[in-house]
Amino acid sequence: MGELLEEQDLGHWRRTHYSSEISPSIGDNEVVVMGWVASVRDHGNIQFIILKDMHGELQITAKKGECSDSLFQMAKEVKEHSSIGVRGKVRPQEKAPNGAEIVPVELKAFSVAKKAAPFLVQGKTSPVGIDTRLDLRAVDLRRNYLGSIFRIRQTVLNSVREFLARQKFIEVNTPKMIATATEGGAALFPIFYYDREAYLAQSPQLYKEQLTMAFESVFEIGPIFRAEPSRTNRHLSEAISIDVERAFSDYNDVMALLERMIVNIVDTIKERNQDDLKYLELQLPAVSLPFPKYTYSDLIDKLQEAGERIQWGDDISPQVMKSLQDERLGGFYFIIDWPTSTKPFYVKPGAADNGRVCESFDLMFGSLEMSSGSTRINRKDQLVERMTKQGLKPAAFDYHLRVFDYGVPPHAGFGLGLERLMMALTKVENIRDATLYPRDIDRLAP
Repeated sequence: MGELLEEQDLGHWRRTHYSSEISPSIGDNEVVVMGWVASVRDHGNIQFIILKDMHGELQITAKKGECSDSLFQMAKEVKEHSSIGVRGKVRPQEKAPNGAEIVPVELKAFSVAKKAAPFLVQGKTSPVGIDTRLDLRAVDLRRNYLGSIFRIRQTVLNSVREFLARQKFIEVNTPKMIATATEGGAALFPIFYYDREAYLAQSPQLYKEQLTMAFESVFEIGPIFRAEPSRTNRHLSEAISIDVERAFSDYNDVMALLERMIVNIVDTIKERNQDDLKYLELQLPAVSLPFPKYTYSDLIDKLQEAGERIQWGDDISPQVMKSLQDERLGGFYFIIDWPTSTKPFYVKPGAADNGRVCESFDLMFGSLEMSSGSTRINRKDQLVERMTKQGLKPAAFDYHLRVFDYGVPPHAGFGLGLERLMMALTKVENIRDATLYPRDIDRLAP
């Protein structure tokens, strides 16, 4: 730490302007700005400090002879990543952000950086690996690139809430500590719950189904937990899911809702994130209604024709999907009418072919699965039959089955992975850069 630049408390200082509000039109008025130091340029008798806050960047210009000697010395001692406040006057400067710079009158260091970061925060790419960045994630998130990504993420969430509110949905919150597996299977995180074992919820599925009894149309944006030992750029152990459920609907109705929601998201980003799109040089996916639909059976035929060794009833992996040369499969599209045997017990079998195919869909973007949805079974005897076929014990789901004695309406819904949607919209290559603090098979901190 330098001799003059000492850490001070905030005291009576308060910000008067954000970076986005600094412009030549402010005139002679004094301003107080605060943020962290993105970069420092020492030009001998002139010291340039680029200060960054939540809305962008601004330039502080300390010139020898124009400010006091002590202030100029403090400006020379400022280190990147330090958190500072500056009181000063605004003047026009074409080359500075927003065409204006601040000439400091007083500088206050709230927290002085003790180390140089192991990676640069300027620029769109980083030469260091993602694990190095994740070890200092809070610093990594100061990168302009990630700032734009997470501002777009905020727009996505706002857009979803606004869209569903217009459709008369109610936002709900369901338990994340549960007594039994939501969907069966082994991908569960067990936890100790007082004197017994419980699990972290794989999805809010059964609760949101129950809530349609009272509220008809519900949605939740919240964490889901999957103990899948996958090391890929598209898997997380804790993810955010946008879950939607609607009474008196089937899978065709909620597919139409989902595709309209996606179009609304894209339109909202174009409207609200123009600066971020420009900085990222990002072209959002082209979307138009309706999205293409392909039946599972048709795709299996196409894949077999393409030489893939795949049978009816197999899952369709992302690697297998890449073998299909069809430009319509590059954007958003639906795969519908899956084999009943491949879907969870609550998915409703179709009326034809003895229920061999169910009323279900996956929303895809290229080879990446975005969402799964279906018409749900709303009759108790059919649910018990499906559970038994899948090797589940109906007694373990008594808390769920008992409500089916009280008139559960026909209903349908879907779950949409927020981070995967962000990968599709922003072309982020690793899903870990679409979540603030990722959790995966190798990472439990920070």
